[in-house]
Amino acid sequence: MTGPAEPVDARLPELSPEMRALIKRLTAQDAGLPDPFTLPLDQARSLFERNNQRWNIELPEMAAVEEIVLPVVSGVGEIKATLRVPFHPRPGFILYLHGGGWMFGSPYTHERAIRYLAKSCRMAVIAPHYRRSPEASFPAGLEDCEAAWRATRAACPEYGVEPGPAGISGDSAGANLALATMLRARQTGAPLPDFALLFYGVYGADFSTPSYRMPDPPYGLTPQRMKAYWDRYVPDHAVRGDPFATPLTASDEALAALPPVYLNAAELDPLRDDTLGLHERLTNLGRNDACHLHRGVVHGFMQMTVALEEARSAFALAADWLEAAGYSSN
Repeated sequence: MTGPAEPVDARLPELSPEMRALIKRLTAQDAGLPDPFTLPLDQARSLFERNNQRWNIELPEMAAVEEIVLPVVSGVGEIKATLRVPFHPRPGFILYLHGGGWMFGSPYTHERAIRYLAKSCRMAVIAPHYRRSPEASFPAGLEDCEAAWRATRAACPEYGVEPGPAGISGDSAGANLALATMLRARQTGAPLPDFALLFYGVYGADFSTPSYRMPDPPYGLTPQRMKAYWDRYVPDHAVRGDPFATPLTASDEALAALPPVYLNAAELDPLRDDTLGLHERLTNLGRNDACHLHRGVVHGFMQMTVALEEARSAFALAADWLEAAGYSSN
């Protein structure tokens, strides 16, 4: 669905048959695993990385796979990143910011998703590492993402990426960072991306929306886990009103100045209404941004391209939008 997504009430929607079968399998695989929030941080991250290994198999082949270091930026220092270039790439690049609640994850835990994005859009994708909470709470990770955005534009020719449209993308907390990076670029006068692809992002800290009030989904992100992520990323509740932490609190003027945006959301996701609320605000500003609600799936489903058709479809839809918008043409 493109355009305003129809409202969904505060109940738990039905899983798609494919999602239900996959969750049954995952639940059996994960039986007996501890709650990561009960573990020391290093063990929790190791568990997250281990669980994500099952999605990073049968990787799409790339024309180039390279570990790079983006130029030193004053106040931040070196930024390590991965570069994935598909075969027969179009000019330009996408800066991809991984999800994981600002606390977990890396470009490696999202390897297949990054390659799938590159292959679907036929553009080089650069995914930076950024500082994570709780040892580096807001705005440290955002500062790294801002620095990566500025540095990537300058560094692309060095890595053989042909100049062209420059986009930004991310999933979940990475979508939050991508949107906040654009808002910061507007404030500081840095170049804005030409487009943004934002997947099931966290854009606010309002836990009273219908999607937060749904019963817990049978797998993945729950309201309690999302609250725990917020407590580590922005522990001071007073700071959560900062639009660079919660972009839904940004001014109309700031949102109106964004480049064209493609949004999607998962139906069985506490964050669903963050996306629908953002799309409503953008639409009310007279913009024509796209929003697709993926029915019957849970948060994080785009990690599951190796097993879930809806995940593969999500990348294809984003690539179709990019093509129609004219940002991926030769």
